[in-house]
Amino acid sequence: MVATTVIIALVVLFVLSGMKVVKEYERGVKFTLGKYAGMMNPGLRIVVPIIQSWERVDMRVKTVDIPSQDCISKDNVSIKVNAVLYFKVEFANKSIIEVENFMYAVSQLAQTTMRNMVGEFELDGILSKRDEISKKIKQIVDKETDQWGIDVVKIEIKDIELPADMKRVISKEAEAEREKRAVIIKAEGEVIASSNMAKAAKTLASAPGALHLRTLQSINDISSDQSNTVIFAVPLEVLRALERIGKR
Repeated sequence: MVATTVIIALVVLFVLSGMKVVKEYERGVKFTLGKYAGMMNPGLRIVVPIIQSWERVDMRVKTVDIPSQDCISKDNVSIKVNAVLYFKVEFANKSIIEVENFMYAVSQLAQTTMRNMVGEFELDGILSKRDEISKKIKQIVDKETDQWGIDVVKIEIKDIELPADMKRVISKEAEAEREKRAVIIKAEGEVIASSNMAKAAKTLASAPGALHLRTLQSINDISSDQSNTVIFAVPLEVLRALERIGKR
């Protein structure tokens, strides 16, 4: 009786040890005597102890930080570039069978590809074409990892660290560019102002008495402040009028 109870208990433990729960975002890769025996979908699954084994694979998107890499641009400027990689397992069986550690493998491949790709651009291109460089790195890494059952979702360059002397040079270039734009804008403003003044002068000259009225208006504006000293200039029109009266 005791022996029977022990046997039943052992059988129950044997069966329970073979029951595995695969979560919705996971897949299981089953092996029978070391040979690939199929996929385990989400739910309660049975794995025969001793004879069978399995590997759990997370199918969600994974985020991998690519540490700063020492890179040399096409114009021989030493910089440090880091990025972030987003990928997910598309085929769980390949990610287990074809590569030993897919997380490590994808990270190393992304680092190497980023260094090589950055070296194909000059510094100005690296700073202004981050999106283009990121897309090219993504295409290369995605193609290389297809054999591992990996789908690369996105690679984004996060930061580009420049040498201190290069930062100063870029700062000076930016300051010079701002000064150039300021000078151009000021010159354009002076051209517009001179054009308007010329039009105003032409209008005043063509209308009899207009200059005299403009002078009186200016004097009226100035006289509103008692601290101002007004020096009255007699317009040429008035002098000419007096001259005509004298000749009569």
